Parts: sequence; structure tokens; C-alpha cells
Amino acid sequence: MRRREFLAAGAAAVAAAACGKAQPPLPPGALLATRHDIGHRLRDGGLPAPGERRRRKVVIVGAGVAGLSAAWRFRKSGFDDFELVELERAPGGNARWGENEVSAFPWGAHYVPLPTRESRAVRLLLKDLGVLHGDPDADAPRYEERALCFSPHERIWRDGAWHDGLAPLARASEAERDDWRRFHDRMEAFKLLRGADGRRAFALPMALSSRDPRLLALDRGSIRDWLVAEGHTSGPVHWLVNYACRDDYGCDYRDVSAWAGIHYFASRDARAENAEGDTVLTWPEGNGWIVRRLLERYAPPVTGEALVYRLEERPREVGLEAYLAREDRSIAFDAEHVVWAAPLRFAGRALTGGEPGLREALAAFDHAPWLVANLTLEETPRDRHGAPLAWDNVLYDSAALGYVVATHQSLASRGGPTVITWYQPLCNEAPRAARERLLATPREAWVESILAELSRPHPEIRSVVRRADVTANGHAMVRPRPGFVWGDARRRVEAHTGRVHFAHSDASGFSLFEEAQYRGVAAAERVLARMGVRGETFL
Repeated sequence: MRRREFLAAGAAAVAAAACGKAQPPLPPGALLATRHDIGHRLRDGGLPAPGERRRRKVVIVGAGVAGLSAAWRFRKSGFDDFELVELERAPGGNARWGENEVSAFPWGAHYVPLPTRESRAVRLLLKDLGVLHGDPDADAPRYEERALCFSPHERIWRDGAWHDGLAPLARASEAERDDWRRFHDRMEAFKLLRGADGRRAFALPMALSSRDPRLLALDRGSIRDWLVAEGHTSGPVHWLVNYACRDDYGCDYRDVSAWAGIHYFASRDARAENAEGDTVLTWPEGNGWIVRRLLERYAPPVTGEALVYRLEERPREVGLEAYLAREDRSIAFDAEHVVWAAPLRFAGRALTGGEPGLREALAAFDHAPWLVANLTLEETPRDRHGAPLAWDNVLYDSAALGYVVATHQSLASRGGPTVITWYQPLCNEAPRAARERLLATPREAWVESILAELSRPHPEIRSVVRRADVTANGHAMVRPRPGFVWGDARRRVEAHTGRVHFAHSDASGFSLFEEAQYRGVAAAERVLARMGVRGETFL
């Protein structure tokens, strides 16, 4: 659907809701876009000159998971001479959260898979926060029961009924089921595969993966084309892979490299003493729980609503200039090191001078737009037509991914009020056009569209929704398009060895909690080493 058609349809739906008597009016709510209004000033210019100068050993740009992980690593080493600057009103990045009288709820990432042994820094963080018990280097650690996702974990709506799990095999032919089994077996083989260099073919974090050229060649084509070339032609397999790419990468599978697509399925082989390996860790506010605990325990100094618009890497220091939107003024920083934990494309816009080719490499990072909505309901969605309400509820034939239930981890709340979080990647058009549509579409049109989708499995939804808040994120996650993950631009940025340390998950080529946390910790440890602070690595 074209942007103009979408807006016209949304306006018509809003008018129908206002005039008709057959359905309740739209619930109240807010459109809570990210601070693109400040961010666009980086592109447009005209910012005031700095009137204050601050000196810090380290400035961390971005207070999402990567930036907060760098701050956590600094605090754990006893180093305190740093400051975070963050574009948004509050820290968290894609792990931001909200809360109301019913529940806390996520505004983005809502779970952490059980960490693999390679994701050692994640395990150490979870132990520090009381989620992992015992030895973090154990083959199968024990995890806090309240953080392990309660059953049922997930279900899928297809052909007018809910089905347990995410396998869309109801009414599937024997040929489709056979293709499903072959795909599953192939992904299990990839989990065990090692390259010619002895490394795991697909590790998490991805920096530990094999550099075998035969494996890296998978990055050149799309995962959709790889499926076809390998003889996987069934609808269920293609749906699952496309769903995975939309869910983790914000992209249609035709726009995701085959290496990244396989990595989604082949990189996780974690075990736990008290849970199945595919169990996830979750909380009412999603990964916001981790952000909240880091802020409470380590109290990193964060300057919010601050746009870094100039970045100059010098031989002995880094110069930064930042616009403070709350005060309508700019400040300058002189720092020994900068940990850049914001989207890398913005670093390219701010960078002045620097190594030849670095700005061009940073400009190659492209980001996917997302829509997230939180609906506060008078009662939990009613169970009908099949499998009962789960934590993750997926709609098979939808441009959206479905919803998660914030109160799922609280058994006492079953049947009462709840908040459901709706996720919708805008991946059916070019990212720039999708961003324009995302920002131009009113909240009412989005809510009408969401309620129309939800009314298929839940006909009563309009009568039980109390409030509908929507957030628009034009640069939610980097796009691992074919040729990018192991291409020259990303590797050029990853190999940079100056005083600016690129720590965002963008540096991995895709946005995962494990990648963001690894990049943040790795950057902090590089800085500590450069300053002569010694200690055992967390990686």
C-alpha cells in the first residue's frame, strides 16, 4: 500500500469510528516518537556555538544497552571519570520501557535468550543483577525462576484459530512437513559446524564466528535466494524465515544476507540447569528491567536530550560538541576517548576529518523503521478457537508480528487488566519512504489499523481497550542486507583503532542484545587498556 493510500484509508477509518454507532470510539493515548526533531538538526545545521567546555577522560555517546554496558564495565573496574550523553529523554535505547497503573511494559526489546558460553559478558551481567546463580562459566547455569518465561511461551493465529508454538504446519502437506524437517536438520548442523580456522561457523557474539571464506560467501546473497537454491520451497519454511528476519532485523528476508539469516537459527545453543535451551528471560518491562537495574545500582551520569553534532578525532584527544535541547544551548567536550554507542550513521554525520574513508564507511549503515504500540486493556484477551493466551502471540498473515503480554509473568493477573505490546516493522517499502510514512501518519490511523488486525482473533478488542499509546522509531535497527555484514564498510568501522571506539550493535551488522552488550564492554576494555587500567577481561 502506498503512503497516500494508507493515510487516506486511515482517515476514512477514523471518520467511520467517529460517526458510526456500531463500534466504540478510539481510546485515548499519545504518539511518542523518538527525538527525531532534535536528530534532524544534525542534518539541517544551524545549532548554537558552545558556551561551555567540559573535560572528561571518557564521553560515552548513547545510553542504550551498548553505552550502559560500557558504563557498567567502567564502574566494575573502579573507573568513574566518564559522562554519557543521550539523544532521548531517558536512557535505554531499544530497551526503553514505560509503566502505568496496570503494569510496566516494553517500548522495544522484550527478552534475552539464554546466553551462550561465548556470550560471557552477558552471563557476568546477569549474575551481577541476580538473574544467573552460581558459576557464569558453567555449561548449564541456573537462572532465576521468575525471569524464565512462563508457559505457554508462544502461539500463532492462522486459519481462524490459535495454534501452539510458531510452526505453521496446520493442514500442511507431507511435502511441506518434510521440507520443514530438512530445514530444521540443516540449521542444527550449522550449529555444530566449524570453519577451516576451527571457530564456530555462527557464534554469538558474531565477532567470534569463523572467517572461513566459504562461510563468509553466504553474506553475498539473500536468505530468501539461499532457501530457494537449497531446495527449500515450502510456504511454512519461507514464512518462518521471513518472520525471523522481520522480528530480529526489521527486514523482509529478501533484504537480509544469507549469513545473517542462518545466524539467527544457528548461533544459539545455550543450556540451563533449570530450563530448556530455547527458553528466554523476560520481565514485564522487557529488557527495560536490565536498564532499570543498571541505572539504580551504578547510577551512571547521563545528560539527556543531547545531540552530538561535531566529532573530531585528534592525536591526543577527541573534541565533541553537543546541543542540549532542554536548555537550548551547546557545550563542548575535550575527552581522551569517546565510546560511540549511538547508531553509527549519525557518527558519520558528526565526524570532522578523520581517517580517509571512515565517513563513507559510516554512511553505509542503513536502519529499519519500526512501530510499537502499547494497549492497556480492561481484561486479558479472551481465549477462543484453539491454544490459550501465550506470552508471545503471532499473527501469521499480517504485516505486523503480533503482541506480547506484559502481565504474563504474574500468574495472579490472569483474566484481569493487562498491557499488550504490538510490534510492526515497516519493511515492505524502502526505509526512507517508510520513515516518512511513519512520521506523517497520525496516531489515530495507526490505532485503527492495529485494532482492525487484533479484531480478527479478538472480536471484543475495541470494547476492552482503555488506552492506546504508539511510538515511532525511524532508526530502530541496522539492516543486515546482502553484502553488508562481512562487507568492507562494516569491517572498516570495526577495525578502527583511534580514540573513537565504535560500540553500537551496528558494528556487528545487526541489532541484538548480546551484540550491543559485547560491543559496549569491548570498547570499555580497549579504553581501560589504553589508560593503563589492568584487569581480567569480561569477554
